[in-house]
Amino acid sequence: MALFIVRRLFGLIPVLLGVLAVAFAVTRLTPGDPAEIMGGLEATPEVIAAIRIDMGLDRPVPVQFLIYVGNVLQGDLGRSFYNGREVLGVMLEALPRTAWLAAVALAFTLGLGIPLGIVSALRKDSWVDFAARSFALVGVSAPPFFVGLLAILLFSSYVRWFPSYGSGTWRHVVLPGLALGLSSAGLVTRLTRSAMLEVLNENYIRTARAKGLRRRTVHYVHAFRNAAIPIVTITGLQLGSLLSGAVLTETVFAYPGIGRLLVRSIFERDFPMVQGLILLIALIYLVANLLTDLLYTAIDPRIKLR
Repeated sequence: MALFIVRRLFGLIPVLLGVLAVAFAVTRLTPGDPAEIMGGLEATPEVIAAIRIDMGLDRPVPVQFLIYVGNVLQGDLGRSFYNGREVLGVMLEALPRTAWLAAVALAFTLGLGIPLGIVSALRKDSWVDFAARSFALVGVSAPPFFVGLLAILLFSSYVRWFPSYGSGTWRHVVLPGLALGLSSAGLVTRLTRSAMLEVLNENYIRTARAKGLRRRTVHYVHAFRNAAIPIVTITGLQLGSLLSGAVLTETVFAYPGIGRLLVRSIFERDFPMVQGLILLIALIYLVANLLTDLLYTAIDPRIKLR
């Protein structure tokens, strides 16, 4: 397994370099000049030219890219065009907030989605199954930003249980966490139900029942463990999405995480910040996929990582 991890970590390098190239190209192709935005409407051409020189935008694009890659390899992601702060420092301030939000959303996703999917499969075609499938349909169909707006209207405006924006306490992450986790919970519910129904029809489940094992043992030890592989796969993908910051959800709740920082940086044409955030999001997805592969072996010993 150690060799597999090392090989995968080395495999991240060309992927991240490709992400750097794409992010750099996208920012340069985006309409709008950062120097003009920083200079304002009354800035003269001389002032704008001086700002471009200060930002390093006066050099040819290939030269800018080579300089940027060299700085990244040294751990320097540059400085923000907007406030002059180091990009890495700003991202490290926003990352814990997004991680806390992702933890709440993931807890809601797994704590509700998996039990509902199991019960739905065990009580197939009953009213419980109908209710679980209805919840899954609503969760998958409703966009997180729409759920967030409804949550603000109900829990912030009417009953006033939770704040509708900002961060600072655990109360600030409840509504965005629920809005973000509802869609994932619906997806996990449907996938768990489907996987459990497929496994429950296998011969070894009939054999376990014929041997007189308890229903709980048959369902949660034999059946669920063999149905867990697709659940782990989708959870890994959802974890990468949650940790990279739900852009619309954080924007709706004015939550100062990675997603809101990315939106603000795009509008401000803050190229170094956008490039750094895209690199961070790609790294989060790659690490989440690696952790998912490692979990496969813990769930099913027959899977060998090479």
